[in-house]
Amino acid sequence: MRPPHIALAVLVTAVWGVNFVVIDIGLAHFPPLLFSALRFLVAALPAVFFVGRPKVAWKWVLGVGLALGVGKFGLLFIGMDQGMGAGLPSLVLQVQAVFTALFAAAALGERLPRVRVLGMAIALAGIGVAAVGEGVDGAVLGFVLVVAAAAFWGISNVLTRKAAPPDPLNFMVWVSTVPVLPLLALSLLFEGPRADADALAGLDWSGAGTIVFVAWVSTVFGFGAWGYLLRHHPANSVAPFTLLVPVFGMSSAALFLDERLTALDWCAAALLVGGVALASRTAQPSLARSTAPGARAPLPASPAAPPPADTTASRTPSTASPQGSRS
Repeated sequence: MRPPHIALAVLVTAVWGVNFVVIDIGLAHFPPLLFSALRFLVAALPAVFFVGRPKVAWKWVLGVGLALGVGKFGLLFIGMDQGMGAGLPSLVLQVQAVFTALFAAAALGERLPRVRVLGMAIALAGIGVAAVGEGVDGAVLGFVLVVAAAAFWGISNVLTRKAAPPDPLNFMVWVSTVPVLPLLALSLLFEGPRADADALAGLDWSGAGTIVFVAWVSTVFGFGAWGYLLRHHPANSVAPFTLLVPVFGMSSAALFLDERLTALDWCAAALLVGGVALASRTAQPSLARSTAPGARAPLPASPAAPPPADTTASRTPSTASPQGSRS
């Protein structure tokens, strides 16, 4: 990769890492399911009017939209809201690589070489260490929800691989239209019309800024730039940069939110990142063949996701029972 492309890859992973801090700030303004719905609404509009029609079958748009938008991000935002913090979710979500490999083996018949299985076992050991740390801190529910979010991310990765969208940005914009109404309905059901109305009535520049960042910067720019890199380089050259996401996520959470990283956190990070790196390394040859320049590159799994926050009690008690996570 040329230096400008390396710089772009690092920039995107930095955006996706910092996105977890932005989500944490946004959760102080909105109930988690409403915040997630607004994120996808703003990501889809007005972009959906400029990207053209979907370039894959609608079943893939709907499937990925529900798995990624409602499953992954709904659970992630609620999990973070339940006290998970911003830094650790950026790490725990990396277990999606394990779920993706398992689901791909079951649904697509992909082989699991022994070295890859070893990497997955090491990554799962990291999740176990992180779980012990969260048990000590009392954020067990949030931890479980973030792991569940990673499982839904794995499902969306397999569906995306089957869809093989030729234009990742077009695909992501259309996928963003799918979860808006289901998330709004779930928000009204579990968070209540009063909480949603109060959050919208109290909208200020800070709250609006978090929506713009997670929608346009993390989602539209992030996926667009990542898709550009995948169109110009094999996936095995681009994908390893995603391991920088928890680095940026945990460091930005410590810097901006004063989150404290314990020895267990660092141990979990070493095991999880090392395991994912080992598991991914064994898959590189086939990925390189399937995503060589000029070939149809699959939509990358976005850590932003994604997206995350603090280790205190939930800011929105009414969301304690539904799915979620507390990008």
